Amino acid sequence: MPVYYSPVPENLQTGLAYLGGSVFTNNRTADSDFTREQEDATVANELVSHLPLQMMLYFNIFYFPCWWFSAVFMLEVKFHYLPAYYQALLVTGMVLLTVIEVARLYLGYIGNLKEKVPELAAFWILSFMFQLPVLLFFLTDEEIIILPLERAVHFLYLLFLLTQILASFQALRTMTRKLTLLFYLRQFGNMEHFRHARMSPVYGLSCHRSVLPMSPTRDT
Repeated sequence: MPVYYSPVPENLQTGLAYLGGSVFTNNRTADSDFTREQEDATVANELVSHLPLQMMLYFNIFYFPCWWFSAVFMLEVKFHYLPAYYQALLVTGMVLLTVIEVARLYLGYIGNLKEKVPELAAFWILSFMFQLPVLLFFLTDEEIIILPLERAVHFLYLLFLLTQILASFQALRTMTRKLTLLFYLRQFGNMEHFRHARMSPVYGLSCHRSVLPMSPTRDT
């Protein structure tokens, strides 16, 4: 099995895993019924890689070079008609989109395929916090002279990005739920047997039985 190197530092992976667990995991009560427990056991044993997300990432890998060459060509056409500050903004935006897109697609690929929550959480953050605002700037600011071809390729790229954000959100919820269930089953699996047998989870005794030491009664 190939080993995938993750560019996310170890301490950042821990923080992203905690973020994924706190944001994307559904809260559960302790009085879940037996049917819910069976469903949880099924989820804990199944593969949770998100197929639609993986397909969108695959097609995005082929579309991004087309988008990049089109955007660079359109930028070259209109570059000398723009003010200096818009020239700097567009060049900076193109550089950021290019660098972040390479890292984003890689993190999304290994995060979804290998079921790694920190990498997939980093993919979601990069998509939502960096790529989406820059792309919306390219699409909505009329002062940058948006050309027809540029509008078309940006809009298609925006559709890719929005669907990936939604799909990765759903994949993160499923993965964090699975990790929570695996941890629960490994660490606290025996607690359910106490609860169903009406046993105290602290002392391992019946809830109706006193746990205090009883001194023998004396005849008066």
